[in-house]
Amino acid sequence: MIILQWCKVQIMSLLILMYIGIVYIKEEKSISAITKKTNCNRIFDALFVVSELAVFFDGVTACTVNFLEQVPRGVNLLVHLGMFVSYEIYVALLFWYWVSVTVGIPKGKWIKAAYILPSAISIGLTIYFLPGLQFVQGKFTNYSMGDAVYTCFISVVIYCVLTIVVIVAKHRYIPDKKRRSLVSTLICIALIMSIQIIFPESLVSCLAVVIINVGIYLNMENPAIHGLEYYHREMVMGFATLVENKDDNTGGHIRRSSAYAVLIAQNLGKSRKYKYLITKDFLDNLAQAAPMHDIGKIGIPDVILQKPGRLTAEEFDKMKEHPVIGGKIIRDTFGHLYNGEYENMAFQVAVYHHEKWNGKGYPEGLSGLDIPLCARIMAVADVFDAVSAKRCYRDAMPLEECYRIIENGRGVDFDPDIVDAFMMDREKVEEIYYHKIQL
Repeated sequence: MIILQWCKVQIMSLLILMYIGIVYIKEEKSISAITKKTNCNRIFDALFVVSELAVFFDGVTACTVNFLEQVPRGVNLLVHLGMFVSYEIYVALLFWYWVSVTVGIPKGKWIKAAYILPSAISIGLTIYFLPGLQFVQGKFTNYSMGDAVYTCFISVVIYCVLTIVVIVAKHRYIPDKKRRSLVSTLICIALIMSIQIIFPESLVSCLAVVIINVGIYLNMENPAIHGLEYYHREMVMGFATLVENKDDNTGGHIRRSSAYAVLIAQNLGKSRKYKYLITKDFLDNLAQAAPMHDIGKIGIPDVILQKPGRLTAEEFDKMKEHPVIGGKIIRDTFGHLYNGEYENMAFQVAVYHHEKWNGKGYPEGLSGLDIPLCARIMAVADVFDAVSAKRCYRDAMPLEECYRIIENGRGVDFDPDIVDAFMMDREKVEEIYYHKIQL
């Protein structure tokens, strides 16, 4: 029982992590049939495993350092190495997790290497300095000091600084929920590190790991929340498809136009001008907001939606009411089921996707950059699918003619940058058109 005197904090931390881990695995299995693991989920899985190793080694070292006569120095150094390396890998994975959920994992090899480099250097220096590790006798417990310890602390500081750089550089494009979680994580690390530095006998580093992991699990990675998000998306898609059936379609327009919109946004994000605007959250929200663009048609009479001939001026005026109706439906019904960023984007897509670059669209006659970016993207996707698909009043146009319509609208009906982003990847456009990729 005397061992508990040295490592009771680590044992309690490990038990909490194990409990959360068991609940996480159980909940994940229950929804694995309907949702797929993302890069963020995989990083979190690795983060959790490494955190348990770090706390385990932390607890072992808290014991061995108090039995210096019984435990050989080599064994003590080995378990300390396990603790240092585990914590250094944990901090690096934590940084990668926050990058992945906010701005997305960078595709450039050099950027990835730069993100990994501090951890690699830190681990190398820790191994190099390990033989000089000192064991200090404290008032209540022994503890370790030396260059290996300082190296581990410096690694934490470096990744915290990198995280702050990401927040500052892209704070406008990080949703409030994630920004709050990020800041809370940094505050937690700063407080625990300060206590550990000022009171080296406290051995409370493991508490930071527990608090951070539990916070991420509750706010970001709870499988039950992901399950609700999945059912919300399916509900939205089902409702949008039901509305689309009113004008003699079968759901194809919604899925294709949404896929075109996401493709445009992805291509747009490759440019220097838009790379900070097209974030991971922007793409996720657009994918879920795009199916809502014509939801206002539920308020348009079937006799107009299904008319086989040209609409009269009065009928067309009635048809032009559907963006405003759609916006009201989203504000009153669907928006509050998810998050503020999604609600706002769904509203903008529904209300403004018929606005034109030259200001001659409807319902408000907005022009140029006054039209929200998501709506400018949706405008191109919607028109291309409208002219390339069969409708009750005409046959589908040949693809080359559809491309020509989009190109002719460049700078007139559509944002030139968005037309360029659409036209740069005709191969994928046609994969969507011919249903060669999953919609």
